[in-house]
Amino acid sequence: MIIPHLSILLAMQGQIIIKSKPKTLEYHRWAPKPPLGWNSWDSYGASLTEEQYKANVEVMAAKLKPFGWQYAVIDVAWYEPNATQGFDFEARGVLTMDEYGRLIPTANKFPSSANGVGFKALTEWVHKKGLKFGIHLMRGVPRVAVEKELPILGTKLKCSDIADKEHVCTWNGDMYGVDMTKPGAQEYYDSVFKLIASWGVDFVKVDDLSRPYPQNQPEVEAIRKAIDKTKRPIVLSLSPGETALESAEHATTHANMWRISDDFWDSWPALKEQFVRLRKWNEFVGFGHYPDADMLPLGTLANGTRQTNFTHDEQYTLMSLWSIAKSPLILGGDMAHLDSFTESLLTNPTLMTINQDSVNNKPFFDDKGIVAWTAENPKTKDHYAAVFNTHDQYDLANAEVLSEGEIINRSTPDQGRSILANVEGYSKIALVMTDTGDGIVWDHALWVNPSIELSFGTTIDLSQQTWKYVSVGYGQASHTTAPDSKPLTVKGKPATNGIFAHAPSVIIFDLPAGAKSFSAFAALNDTAMAETLGGTIQPYVYGFKDGGQQDKKTRRMSFDLGPAGAKAGDTVTDVWSGETWKLESQTTILEIPWHGCRLLKISK
Repeated sequence: MIIPHLSILLAMQGQIIIKSKPKTLEYHRWAPKPPLGWNSWDSYGASLTEEQYKANVEVMAAKLKPFGWQYAVIDVAWYEPNATQGFDFEARGVLTMDEYGRLIPTANKFPSSANGVGFKALTEWVHKKGLKFGIHLMRGVPRVAVEKELPILGTKLKCSDIADKEHVCTWNGDMYGVDMTKPGAQEYYDSVFKLIASWGVDFVKVDDLSRPYPQNQPEVEAIRKAIDKTKRPIVLSLSPGETALESAEHATTHANMWRISDDFWDSWPALKEQFVRLRKWNEFVGFGHYPDADMLPLGTLANGTRQTNFTHDEQYTLMSLWSIAKSPLILGGDMAHLDSFTESLLTNPTLMTINQDSVNNKPFFDDKGIVAWTAENPKTKDHYAAVFNTHDQYDLANAEVLSEGEIINRSTPDQGRSILANVEGYSKIALVMTDTGDGIVWDHALWVNPSIELSFGTTIDLSQQTWKYVSVGYGQASHTTAPDSKPLTVKGKPATNGIFAHAPSVIIFDLPAGAKSFSAFAALNDTAMAETLGGTIQPYVYGFKDGGQQDKKTRRMSFDLGPAGAKAGDTVTDVWSGETWKLESQTTILEIPWHGCRLLKISK
């Protein structure tokens, strides 16, 4: 069911409660369209330097600014001098702060901030480029400021007087929460945003805030008040997700954007999940407030160590879905190494119009893996339709299970299990690792010595072969390394013939003529063993026979564009390919790639 555009229906305790959409607030005017920008996390983790930041800003100013891109955001750890190694930072690291317990940039990474300048000089430089400056901020008060009993600016109170030591971040140990029932709590947040505003900051992403939202709601309100007191139009982004749907109305009246999922990375399963979330959150999109599907992990990622895992078709799907759902578009890839394909995605004029200016955006079709959204151009009266094929080309439902391994976790003897499968009569093999349904954290799955035995006695080492298709839960599949360039090892022994594939993962290989059997040792890589969360996987082997949909490149179908405003005689233009045709009726034939889409402009 699609909820009426002018109301919000919340199911609570078995009752349907109708609530009016919130009125426009002053801060909504600060983001009249979904923000377009860049965030440093996907590219640099916690180690971003001023030099790297400026290199990215230069590219944004030269290549993306003409298309509306404007926010350049520094993510976490700009105040941590020892956070210089990619995505790693100390659990309770050294923090740079002033005498009032307010975080300030560390000069070893941001030299222009020295001598009390803070981010003011860098912000002015960004503004001269015609762009806007943003930073990341953790919820709360620094633990070090609490331990040192630093004073709160403008009061006789100390940081220790407001610390909430119970509600703390589970993945970053730098901060305590702020107990908003304590005197001085609002004054502390006021002082933080007074400093940020004095630097000329235009955008703040506050982390560890929107999950769990009900628990953190008092701090959301405090931050809203603190920003408003500065009189500076600072766009507020709440992170991480998933924000609780029952808190949607509160989010729309306190923030400009809020995350609807946990960190989104470049895996198809993660992208597919966003279809459900964006549909669920669609009715909460409005002027100045936007559900945020998270950053775009496109182009060069992870300190230049890899390219996005998404295929070109999946990237078209990503950009089309985020745009027609009016999510903020925040690039995560390294703009200093911007490739031509990624640039073409970010500078497509029609796509930018859909994201920035279209109205009446909504899903209108969802059946058997085909999903469609529509929107309208209020100026030209053109209609848009995005038709997505979420089917897997290598759909495991069309394959046969050849081997189901037992669950592997940290207590499994030898850290893994042997896997055997008869592959006679199959043309392709799928090596699958599931996360067993408990999430993907530290599910560092490894196939050791994956081999195919042929009928005439020869053995083929799959770790030395090129896969047909791969999808992983995080990072990328590799023959040589685990995440963060760590080695492939099991119980300290190098896996010289292995394939790392973070669960949930699927790796497809073509089978040669005469293939008889498959064997491997499925294991947890040593990188998962020292951790306490996750680390639970289950290996499967599937076989495909010739003649299925895996042998086709697209799904051909007749599709009714009538609900998207199409009529016979209209002209349809494919936004990505440029193909144009006249409609003989409101129904047309579409060829849609697996995991791909057709983004269509329908003109009278």
